[in-house]
Amino acid sequence: MPEILLIANGDLRPAANQQCWPAQAELESALERAVNSCGYSLQRAHPFKPDEQHGFIASQREGLDVFAQVDRDAPLIVAEAVWQYSHHVLAGLIAHRGPILTVANWSGTWPGLVGLLNLNGSLTKAGVRYSTLWSEDFAQDTAFRQKLKTWLETGRCEHARNHVQLYDHSRTPGEFKMVAAQIAADLDRHKAIMGVFDEFCMGMYNALIPDELLFPLGICKERLSQSALYAAMREVSDDEAAAVYRFIEERGFNFHYGEDPRTDLTRAQVLEQCRMYIAACRIGDRFGCEAIGIQYQQGLKDLCPASDLVEGMLNSSERPPVRNGRGAVIKEGLPYPHFNEVDECAGLDAILTNRVHRALKQPPETTLHDLRWGDWDASGTTDAYIWVLLISGAAPVEHHAGGWPGSHGYRQPPMFFQLGGSTLQGVAKAGEIVWSRIYIEDRRLKMDLGRARAIELPEAETRRRLDATTPQWPIMHAVTYGISRDQMMAQHKANHLNVAYAHSAAEADHCLYAKAELAHRLGLAVQLCGTRADGQPW
Repeated sequence: MPEILLIANGDLRPAANQQCWPAQAELESALERAVNSCGYSLQRAHPFKPDEQHGFIASQREGLDVFAQVDRDAPLIVAEAVWQYSHHVLAGLIAHRGPILTVANWSGTWPGLVGLLNLNGSLTKAGVRYSTLWSEDFAQDTAFRQKLKTWLETGRCEHARNHVQLYDHSRTPGEFKMVAAQIAADLDRHKAIMGVFDEFCMGMYNALIPDELLFPLGICKERLSQSALYAAMREVSDDEAAAVYRFIEERGFNFHYGEDPRTDLTRAQVLEQCRMYIAACRIGDRFGCEAIGIQYQQGLKDLCPASDLVEGMLNSSERPPVRNGRGAVIKEGLPYPHFNEVDECAGLDAILTNRVHRALKQPPETTLHDLRWGDWDASGTTDAYIWVLLISGAAPVEHHAGGWPGSHGYRQPPMFFQLGGSTLQGVAKAGEIVWSRIYIEDRRLKMDLGRARAIELPEAETRRRLDATTPQWPIMHAVTYGISRDQMMAQHKANHLNVAYAHSAAEADHCLYAKAELAHRLGLAVQLCGTRADGQPW
């Protein structure tokens, strides 16, 4: 039988690769059977490593060494059931001449779909030609098998993208054009700064925006150091950290403490996070940053607790006050937009979203979520397909049902976060949202926008979804308008997407129009996805 090569890219963290390996092995076994049934054989391009207890590529050097032995003209499948660091394999895939297929299992247990979307976005940015597939059941999914067979025979398979249309500037009402024009003019004259605490997190090549693409928008990067952030944390007094802690506690936040810091959340971990929150605000204010992003995953993870509670507080309007050196409260009564994992595409989006929503008197709080997984409603409450949007803790309290009292602090999982730290967990409130994603394709910035509704589900169904993913993290149950599961996966070019609420469906449409117009005026290629809430096209 003709041979197809397989590679499995993994995490940089050994514990994650070891714990997630059984899911990957199960995926590869199912995929091998599917490939065999089409008359082809599947051969791993690198072995299982008994001493490391997994078979993932776990570093860029290892990836380069693997690809040095790979026939560049061979058909190649990148199979992912886990989060993966795209840069481990990106150079090899860029140089590869044969057909490339990225494949993921449809599971929320480990973020394999998130890893797939990140790799796809990175390949798109790099200009690499590839096909992509996903399935809940490789054996029974007829559509998957047909597309797999097509790729095996032709080196290409395609998906429907008829839900996507180019933004038509002429159809936007004049009042939203005026809002966009005013914001664009302000950015042109006064500029804005995006503060980046160490670039390039978790292999996310797709999340880096070259400066030359930002400058025409009136936006600059201030490259900040996480070592400076850690040093500034050490300068925060015990009284200042305690004041932030009291603010959180007095508003009814629910900390879930234990005694063993290796596995449990402790008050000492949270106080360190309070120091980080104060330090981040002060550094951002000192450099005049409109939004900031903390990488955390490399460097800081070995020094201090996780940044996610900090990020969630920054994204909230009702947050602990922090004074700068002049004695003024920093961004009083407003969020200090934070982009998780220094995803600069999400940071740019957050700046534009915050400005548009404030101009239209809509909720200014934003966050990014992983497009983690989706499923039909097992409770029978609705017949809609419901996405699980999940992030590691950076969601603002205003997005949660019940606000501060409806939010919880759980210890970050030791597999990813050795030194712990609290999440800012909650279940997103029902309401109308605008989702968006900025990405790079054909060496230019593009923006996809769409509409959705965050819905409430029975407690048992919410618990099922949390238990199928990472229950310590904030979750949003989202129903997209006019977009199926497979359409969303086919078009989306990133692991993340931004979300922001509006007061009503009509006002959410207004926000979308104004943001699309702003992006258009700034020179982005804008695409509208799906439909309005009433099912009408844009």
